[in-house]
Amino acid sequence: MPVRPRVLVAVLCAVVLGALLPVTAASAASRTVQGGRLDWGVKASFQSYVTGPIAKGSYSLTGGAATVGSGGFRFHSATGTYDGDTGAFTASFSGGVHFVGHRTGGGSYQLDLTISRPTVRVSGSSGTLFVDVTSKAKGTGAVTTSSQVPFASLSLGGIDMRGGGNTVALDDLPATLTAQGAKSFAGYYTAGTALDPVSLSADVRAAATKKPTPSPTPSTTKSPAKKETSGGKLLDGAVDWGVRRTFREYVTGDIAKGEWTLSSGAEDGGALFRFPDGEGTFKDGDLRASFEGAVRFTGAQGLDLRLSGVRATVEDGKGTLLADVAGAGFTGDKVPLVTFTAKDLKAKGGLAKVTEAAAKLTAEGAKTFGGMYKAGTEMDPVSLAVATTDDAALPALPDLGSTPTASATPDKSSASPDPSAEPVASTSDDGVPALPIGLAAGFLLLAGAAFAFVAVRRRRTRPATEAVPQSDED
Repeated sequence: MPVRPRVLVAVLCAVVLGALLPVTAASAASRTVQGGRLDWGVKASFQSYVTGPIAKGSYSLTGGAATVGSGGFRFHSATGTYDGDTGAFTASFSGGVHFVGHRTGGGSYQLDLTISRPTVRVSGSSGTLFVDVTSKAKGTGAVTTSSQVPFASLSLGGIDMRGGGNTVALDDLPATLTAQGAKSFAGYYTAGTALDPVSLSADVRAAATKKPTPSPTPSTTKSPAKKETSGGKLLDGAVDWGVRRTFREYVTGDIAKGEWTLSSGAEDGGALFRFPDGEGTFKDGDLRASFEGAVRFTGAQGLDLRLSGVRATVEDGKGTLLADVAGAGFTGDKVPLVTFTAKDLKAKGGLAKVTEAAAKLTAEGAKTFGGMYKAGTEMDPVSLAVATTDDAALPALPDLGSTPTASATPDKSSASPDPSAEPVASTSDDGVPALPIGLAAGFLLLAGAAFAFVAVRRRRTRPATEAVPQSDED
């Protein structure tokens, strides 16, 4: 290469690499993704159809999934990996949503679809959304269950995934139904149909540093003995309960325009509230326990309801959740709010637990909500866990990760389709939002220009009989 082109290329590379140095120096390959949330409404028109006057159905949430914004579902507890050098990203989220509609005379449903455990994988400039699907085929009623179906292709719109930050945040990625997704969608939509956009935020841990392993000594090789209290006294415990999903949506919706606040140690798990620090007794399947924490709902039209002093009792397989109630229209201590089933409750490994037990509102509970719900109404499921040994660990709360700097709520500003319309394949072009080109993309452009300049220069000085190599294409 002549001296002047060589100098030009060196200068271009030095300038761009110098600008990129802070980013690449901070990145680390195969870092762990731990914690985060994914927001996705599946498809707005499908939700409208399911709950509309034709299907007359509903949806329910499983595995700690929650609702967010206007028509979005929030999946939690991201796990996976992120390579800041290449931009390769994989994150799996927990939770699911179960749609039912077109109820038959026998009590079953012609429309029955569960979507859960969404996973996003990004490689290069393309992304894919995978989900677990259980569906009943439209027409035949055949039920199929598939794991990690490549359900939708995601458009990254030129986003450069490389970097060295502690959070991966992707907002409103256009999603298009794949052929495999269409098959798993029970035939309601065809491949190529536009789905709701996908937004996610995932925490990325710093690269682990290896520490020397200390030589074993008599003091470190002994494992502590499990200690169990006498008389069935609890060493720890927690109750997880979201009250009722539609009540939470009412509180934060356009009517009440309110909020909830947590105090005295209560924690927010997205779709539920955790009341910790359980104390009491558990013996022969019977439980008497009290928990810390309080939640207060406030809003317009006099909404003001505080629940505290949560207690749980289980006797003969029947559970009751109680709380001290302070409301605008009803006040009382140790009010039995809901009942739930807890058959054969036993401690295994020092932990006795009930997971998402169906809960029904009591008559006293109906008074708590000012007659908004009648006795017998299904409320959010109850989960509880109590420890009888000092080494028993309580189940973890849903991990929503750090709060993203950008909004992770899909934009639902567009007009909703007719809820009575039968689902059909979408023929509209949702478009791809304009996104800025990153610095690394600029480097590729400059490098490409330099390569082209050198290639042209070499072709001009090369003998006519020498073959010109073809450039590689992805």
